[in-house]
Amino acid sequence: MTAMARTLGRLPDWTATLTWKAAAFIAVMCCALAALLGVLVHVQVTDRTVGEARGRALDRLTEAARAYEAGDRLPLGAGVGLPGLPARLRHLAEGGRRGTMVGTGDTQPTMWAAGPADGGRVLAVQVDYRQGARIIAALDRAILWSSALAISVTLLVGAFAVTRVTRRLQTTAQVARRISAGDLDARVDDPRTKDPTRLQDEVAAVAGALDTMAATLHGKLLSEQRFTADVAHELRTPLTGLHAAAELLPPGRPTELVRDRVATLRTLTEDLLEISRLDTKSERLDLDTEHLAPLAERVVRASGTGTRVRVVRDAWVETDRRRLERVLGNLVANAHRHGRAPVVLTVDGRRVTVRDHGDGYPEYLLAHGPQRFRTESGGKGHGLGLTIALGQARMLGAALEFTNAQDGGAVATLRLPGPRPPGVPERAD
Repeated sequence: MTAMARTLGRLPDWTATLTWKAAAFIAVMCCALAALLGVLVHVQVTDRTVGEARGRALDRLTEAARAYEAGDRLPLGAGVGLPGLPARLRHLAEGGRRGTMVGTGDTQPTMWAAGPADGGRVLAVQVDYRQGARIIAALDRAILWSSALAISVTLLVGAFAVTRVTRRLQTTAQVARRISAGDLDARVDDPRTKDPTRLQDEVAAVAGALDTMAATLHGKLLSEQRFTADVAHELRTPLTGLHAAAELLPPGRPTELVRDRVATLRTLTEDLLEISRLDTKSERLDLDTEHLAPLAERVVRASGTGTRVRVVRDAWVETDRRRLERVLGNLVANAHRHGRAPVVLTVDGRRVTVRDHGDGYPEYLLAHGPQRFRTESGGKGHGLGLTIALGQARMLGAALEFTNAQDGGAVATLRLPGPRPPGVPERAD
């Protein structure tokens, strides 16, 4: 029993779909209606058939009583103390009353009628009830077959109608998932929402509302992207002049602070420009075959952070070197900015992980991914580093995942696409 329960627990919950729920409801209602109508027809026809048979039996009993009182010969099927007379009917006649009953123990369906006779005896007659029984049996079969046919046709028609509705709902749900994944160009385009003369049902109303929401979000996102790009472009020129002016200042602590803030502003501006290019998908890949481990080591050396590089298995990858270096550099910088040493970059084939030993990624990042201009704990950073890393990874066709290690620390895992280019062997250092 337990094994069967476990097996049933592993079965897909197809009964949870709207189609099957509607089909089950239609089937139950059809069965209930068919059963009700069948019972009513059966009761009516049975009462009529049995009533006619009882009337004939009582008429025969009256004729037999007259013949018995006149001393004439009793009709065929009539007699005193006939064998096979139902006990209940015999007791009724012995009590001085007349009655009828369909025999239950007879080899052939029989309608019995009995009444009192002289000397406390019982006068009974038998009437052939085979025709009535055949009529009732044929009626029951007809009810069963017609009910099964009606239920089947109703189920087919109902399932077809419900499937059309659920198919439209599934299309709407798929579009909603595409919009949630970032495809704001996705639309349901239900024809009922475009023709004002057609009657709009609830599904069309939902589809129209979803399309309107997507169009509104798309418009707002485009406005935000244009604003970000415009601000970044407008800031770049004065910042370039400010940077040149800062270089002309005399050495000293104030000059160092000015130069540091100007460098930070320039970095932020370049990040905004890069994000705007990623948003508008105006970037183009420059693919080349790269040796992954040396590339990772160059990134670490350029960062000057003291990150340890661990090579489990080296690989050749076909990628855009500048974008891959940007992804790894941002991951390493984020690990040092928000985590704690030691920071380890591990190359294992086409999988690269960057792990620190800090408090790990916050819950919102694990649930929804990097969000621009949302700061980490302590207010450090502006949320653009991981956003750019994720955008560049998608440009490369790579998967970038953010998790927390069980023993503490944040883990960023980059999985680069394969296979390796033909003719280039995969080597291990």
